[in-house]
Amino acid sequence: MRYMLLSAILFCSCASADQPIALAIHGGAGTILKSEIGDSREAAIRADLNAALDAGYKVLEDGGEALDAATAVVVRLEDSPYFNAGKGAVFTADGRNELDASIMDGATRRAGAVAGLTRIKNPILLARAVMERSPHVMMIGAGAEAFAQDMKLEFVAPAYFKTEHRWQEYLNAKAKAAQPRAALPISNYYGTVGAVALDGKGHLAAATSTGGMVMKRYGRVGDAPIIGAGTFADERCAVSATGWGEFFIRLNVAADICARVAYGNSSVADAADEVVLNRVPALGGNGGVISLDAKGRVSMPFNTAGMYRAAIDGEGKRVVAIYR
Repeated sequence: MRYMLLSAILFCSCASADQPIALAIHGGAGTILKSEIGDSREAAIRADLNAALDAGYKVLEDGGEALDAATAVVVRLEDSPYFNAGKGAVFTADGRNELDASIMDGATRRAGAVAGLTRIKNPILLARAVMERSPHVMMIGAGAEAFAQDMKLEFVAPAYFKTEHRWQEYLNAKAKAAQPRAALPISNYYGTVGAVALDGKGHLAAATSTGGMVMKRYGRVGDAPIIGAGTFADERCAVSATGWGEFFIRLNVAADICARVAYGNSSVADAADEVVLNRVPALGGNGGVISLDAKGRVSMPFNTAGMYRAAIDGEGKRVVAIYR
């Protein structure tokens, strides 16, 4: 069955040589070590990465739009308990889940973003509704959830987002934070999911969703819902980021990569490498991105121990990976 699916993918990509389709996805970057994940959890994570990749790529194979493919991926990852977005999101210092998301259409430069959600099952669907069904780009908190009610999106009880793995992670972080002069290892306590897609019309899109950082306080918002920082798409390039959001905001990472492609005549790989491997670490930050150009070329650099990632590029080459 898997062979038949891969054969169909390869055939579709080759048959569409004039305008390739492509998709890249991520489930977060950080200190991801095989010794700490365990075989059964790793197998489940890989299965969900494959399922999300297949869900998005089928949209493209069927002639669907990049926006729909990116949305399908992120919904699937938000529904998985293994990633820091939607169900399985990390906990704030107050023991709550606060969710952020954003989406951007490269063909039109339309964008939508939401932050500080506590009851929306799939934040990416609300971000898309903000883009398509309101005159605004970003909504937050109670106002965003009131809009979601008007849009008839699915609400869940806050307990829906809790998983035992994340709860124990929170309790351990809380105990460590109570120790004198304790410093939380930042790279262990963030994560994001995202997708970038190229459709048969040559249009690009990017989408990102997150639960933010473990132990965040005061309504902290990272880069994921910030257009240009964690999410960006134009006619040539699409990027979704994951990492220490404060640095990605300061460097406007996603838009900078696409600007280097548009104005600096850089390849998407060179642009992503320069920003992620040089500029971000130079300020003290870390993380990674998935990036895609209009020819279906994928680049997924990261400067952490690992990044949950998967892609099918414009030539039909498939990859699913976790570690460096």
